[in-house]
Amino acid sequence: MEPGEPEEPGWEPGWEPGEPGWARGGPALGGRGLLALAVASGAAAWATWALVLMPGFRRVPLRLQVPYQPSSPRQVANALALLRGRAGKTVDLGSGDGRLVVEAYKQGLRPALGYELNPWLLCLANYRAWRAGYHGKVSFLKEDLWKVDLSDCNNVIVFLAPSVKPPLATKLLAELPDGARVVSGRFPFPSWTPSSTLGQGLEQVWAYDMKEVRRAAQSSAQGSPV
Repeated sequence: MEPGEPEEPGWEPGWEPGEPGWARGGPALGGRGLLALAVASGAAAWATWALVLMPGFRRVPLRLQVPYQPSSPRQVANALALLRGRAGKTVDLGSGDGRLVVEAYKQGLRPALGYELNPWLLCLANYRAWRAGYHGKVSFLKEDLWKVDLSDCNNVIVFLAPSVKPPLATKLLAELPDGARVVSGRFPFPSWTPSSTLGQGLEQVWAYDMKEVRRAAQSSAQGSPV
């Protein structure tokens, strides 16, 4: 650079013209920087839990709490494939963001509704229904799935953790009509024999026809020693 010529804007010692800014690097994170990063990450995780997940857990006993985990497109397709050709009231227990309910309605399963306690997920579910053009046609209710009456349901979708399947099986046996079908995703009901199944691994789903489940339960009870 000639004497008196203005310096190139942004020039710093040790930096060559044309070198992108991100290539210059920066000071390495010291112990305090790493600690601050860890605290910030922890705070973000806690905020996600407090705002998105925890509101749905406050009124549910610890052993019956189920964390939110969205269903994959293949899981949704497999579940609805096992309900193809059926009709009548269809419910998703713990409906999360509403994707299964919306797809059930598309398939002609009506009325279609979901039960969910988390208010943020309910908002997301209603937004999903609105985007699909089904606002007012599907329902998402802020109710505890353990307290709702399922006696008028023809199809029940269950994507829940294995820990809640045994107590849920008792509820379904007590309330569902013989013609009802239960479709379980990710994990089967441990004491029931499925009528059919589809998929592999975490994408596997199981269908249970309540008439067959009751018949098997009665045969097992009759064969048990008193």
